Amino acid sequence: MITKESVLDALRNVDDPDLRKDIVTLGMVKDLSVEGNQVSFTVELTTPACPMKDMIEKACLNAVRMMVSKDAEVHINMTARVVSNRRDRQDVLPGVKNIIAVASGKGGVGKSTVSVNLALGLAAQGARVGLMDADIYGPSIPIMLGIRDERPKMADVNGKGMIVPVEKFGIKTMSIGLLIDEKQAVIWRGPMASSALKQFVTDVLWGELDYLIIDLPPGTGDVHLTIAQTIPVTGAVVVSTPQAVAAADARKAVMMFKQEHINIPVLGVVENMAYFTPAELPENKYYIFGKGGAAKMADQFELPFLGELPLIQSIREGGDMGIPAVIDEDSPARARFLELAGQVAQQLAIRNATMAPTQVLEIN
Repeated sequence: MITKESVLDALRNVDDPDLRKDIVTLGMVKDLSVEGNQVSFTVELTTPACPMKDMIEKACLNAVRMMVSKDAEVHINMTARVVSNRRDRQDVLPGVKNIIAVASGKGGVGKSTVSVNLALGLAAQGARVGLMDADIYGPSIPIMLGIRDERPKMADVNGKGMIVPVEKFGIKTMSIGLLIDEKQAVIWRGPMASSALKQFVTDVLWGELDYLIIDLPPGTGDVHLTIAQTIPVTGAVVVSTPQAVAAADARKAVMMFKQEHINIPVLGVVENMAYFTPAELPENKYYIFGKGGAAKMADQFELPFLGELPLIQSIREGGDMGIPAVIDEDSPARARFLELAGQVAQQLAIRNATMAPTQVLEIN
């Protein structure tokens, strides 16, 4: 006879490979029902972008059939509820569960391309996502999303005027490029740029989000400190290219986040433009910028290496036309960006389960 207790005992042998505890102890098993040999339950993952989803589902099925009854008809509903370990007062970005900063030590490494496709990759797998363009001097997100001619609307919230972010491809977006003419140069001193960025945090109606991706400007300057002072960033992703000079600059970004007074966990390192693949030879890889510089840097700092992204003409064309790779079903890079989204979500779930919440930086 199949009982709920016997099913739960069997499922205690199924571990979440990231959190290294069984799914019953983690509270991931919901709505268990047993009627005769009909067994149904829900497994609630920590992110819809979980790369281990199929493996966990198969392990649950095998556990019930091998440890309870080979005749059991098992129906598993795989769902997700993004976790958050925010413990701040949540007076800023109150509906946002996780905040991910995307950084690089230097410009030209494709950080914005990674930010856009990471956001879209998470959204494509069912998450609620926002994208904040924090590059005040060189905003590129409006072009990449094809919203350069759009302007955000205003909404009244309890007597306060709030900016409504522009929505495109299922994500919410805010950029200084949506507020000024794109031909106009932003010639501001640091305090003005920091003030504008704070408005993106306090005066934008982001609503309920599982992830807010922040596309930081290159380097380590005023904007980065403003983010650390204003927002409890959950974790950071560092983007580099294979060259030694790019990896050296990316190290500075890693060291910035590791500073004791900032202390933002680095979720991992991405190597962009890792190899060139021509459209007519999709199986070929040409490592024209060298090989493995970012991977070696990740190993040096004992950080997860989140993978290689190719240098493909269609990625550049899609960015220029406002059709990012994740949106283009025919793009050979689409699968790689979806994998990246899963890797980042996985590392963030581990970070939330094993590390203390990030504290907002206070400078006296």
